[in-house]
Amino acid sequence: MMKEQRKARRKKKTRLKVILLAFLSLILVVVASALLVVKVFVVKNVKVEGNVLYDESLIKSAVLNDEYSWNSLYVLLKYTFMDTEQLSFIDAMEIEMEDPNTLKITVYEKGMLGYLYIPAIGENAYFDKDGIVVETSERIIEGVPRVEGMQCSEVVLYEKLPIDDKLLKQLLTLTQTLKRAGLEPDAIRYGTEYEPVLTYGSVSVNLGSLELLTQKVERMEKILPKLEGMAGTLHLENWTEETTNIVFQKSE
Repeated sequence: MMKEQRKARRKKKTRLKVILLAFLSLILVVVASALLVVKVFVVKNVKVEGNVLYDESLIKSAVLNDEYSWNSLYVLLKYTFMDTEQLSFIDAMEIEMEDPNTLKITVYEKGMLGYLYIPAIGENAYFDKDGIVVETSERIIEGVPRVEGMQCSEVVLYEKLPIDDKLLKQLLTLTQTLKRAGLEPDAIRYGTEYEPVLTYGSVSVNLGSLELLTQKVERMEKILPKLEGMAGTLHLENWTEETTNIVFQKSE
């Protein structure tokens, strides 16, 4: 009887030793993993690709934006699995870890379709395909047309341009169509009838109404290269599929 009790106690002690060793091993694994994460996954290099409108340093500071962003694993998990606030000027973003010390940020910027000068703030308000103001600044971005004749007394960053809905819709339709065709003008000028006149250097294009806009833009694609070095006005305001005569009036 005593012998069996001693055997039982020995077995119990052995089990406790095994459990204790397993627990200690687990603690060691956790500590080692924590040290690995802290000591190895440290951001030392950040590569930025896809940025055209915004400076690399701005994107880096916008992505590595909290007290834990020194850790590359944390940054990767943050932008992969957590709900993060979308950067206002970026349409989409991909974060990759090339190695424990190197992050690669690939950005897809929101396209700017045009800008208006706002006298009240002395800055330009740049808007995207939805008419949202994505930037206010003094800079002039090459390839983004200036819009004249549509007045805004004030704008709010990341909100829609305060323009009549119908006029805004027409403006967005026009700028998107021109961008798709690769025909972004230097300026888009609206007169009293709100019919746009496009400026390409010394050549103006009078579009008239936006009826048959796609067809008019197709004609512009073929004609504008032939007008290089010339000055005057290309009249498309009266063009229809039946009346195909197009007039270019040279400047005197």
